[in-house]
Amino acid sequence: MAQIEGFRIRNYKVLKDITLGKSWNNQCDPLTKLTALIGKNGTGKSSIFEAFGFISDCLKNGAEEACDKRGGFEKIFSKGQDVTEGMNFEICYRDNPDASPVTYEFSITTDEKKRPFVSAERLRQRVDYSTNAEGSSSFLILNNGVGVAWKGEAAGRLNNDDDSTLLAFIDQIEKGSNIKEAKDAEVVRLDDNRHLALATLGSLKQHPRVAKLRKFIENWYLNYFSPDSARSLPAVGCQKHLNARGDNLANVVQYMQREHGDRFAKVLDNISKKIPGIEKIDTRVSPDGRLLLEFYAQGFSDPFYAQQISDGTLKFFTYMLLIEDPEPHSLICIEEPENGLYHKLLDLLGHEFRNYASDAKEDSQVFITTHQPFLVNVLEPKEVWILEKQPDGFSKIFRVSDNELANNMTEAGLQLGELWCSDYLGEE
Repeated sequence: MAQIEGFRIRNYKVLKDITLGKSWNNQCDPLTKLTALIGKNGTGKSSIFEAFGFISDCLKNGAEEACDKRGGFEKIFSKGQDVTEGMNFEICYRDNPDASPVTYEFSITTDEKKRPFVSAERLRQRVDYSTNAEGSSSFLILNNGVGVAWKGEAAGRLNNDDDSTLLAFIDQIEKGSNIKEAKDAEVVRLDDNRHLALATLGSLKQHPRVAKLRKFIENWYLNYFSPDSARSLPAVGCQKHLNARGDNLANVVQYMQREHGDRFAKVLDNISKKIPGIEKIDTRVSPDGRLLLEFYAQGFSDPFYAQQISDGTLKFFTYMLLIEDPEPHSLICIEEPENGLYHKLLDLLGHEFRNYASDAKEDSQVFITTHQPFLVNVLEPKEVWILEKQPDGFSKIFRVSDNELANNMTEAGLQLGELWCSDYLGEE
């Protein structure tokens, strides 16, 4: 499973231009498997998470629908910026530890009728660490829905991807010119440039690298858990994965009980140790065919139902169930997991997230946002990124490990959450 090493966003809401970890032109330290975003309200933490969701929606439904879902292109495009520059996203990832980084980039702008479309899309890999395009192999290049894709394991050295160069290269392919670079390339013309070529080519066997990226993004999970949603009474039926709001919690419990009893027993053991009194969690079918989630508490013979359980208990149980998923997500994003939880559970939760992300068997990453110093105390400087609002109204981001003072103080035994409360984590 691929691992994200960097993420760049330009012209998305308050994120005029921010980079976390590596990008094509910035070969710095990669992102860690557990990454936390902190900062004051309104600095853009949620916008970064929304950007992951936006990319996922672009892949699934196209750029126009992804924009409309968020109020339209004009609402999410950074205010005062040049629309012709587009809204840009760049994901730097590595297929495996021995491979060179691969970068996927795409841009969205609007046509004369102000409809969003994909204006550029590129998938390429570094073959050395020079800062120019000559050190790269291209797998996919499109401008305005027209471009070139390389089949199988082949790659191209089309170093300049401007319109004239790309169109000339397409002309050579179509005329059958005997050029080495074009031997394994095929011309791509999308019927609808509101959709990513990644969505179309990613379903074809002749483009395994594009298919692998598509599968990677489709496996992202953004958690917007709502305890009220989890208290709903779904229809009976096993489901493998939790959905974003958690209203299929009972269905997932049913699936885990039936198909992965050992993993579910581990979840119950975790819960009983960390939330005293919970002895057993089960499901039962109601007379009208609904699925009830039952919690058996110490000292009571009759169960409590999800409707009677506290928000914090439901949330903690959901997180434990999520990280025991037998088919783990490649990326898990959770906003403010501390809400509703007793503060002494946050240290435990932080360690659970790290253990999950660092487990060699579970090649997954965890991103969280938090306002809770108790949770930040568990983290290391390289795992924490701070967002700050600038005088121009846009955000900037930096890694705590880039602050020498913060590094020295944590090495001396002070905890990050304490330093954060004391304003020691700002940019030097």
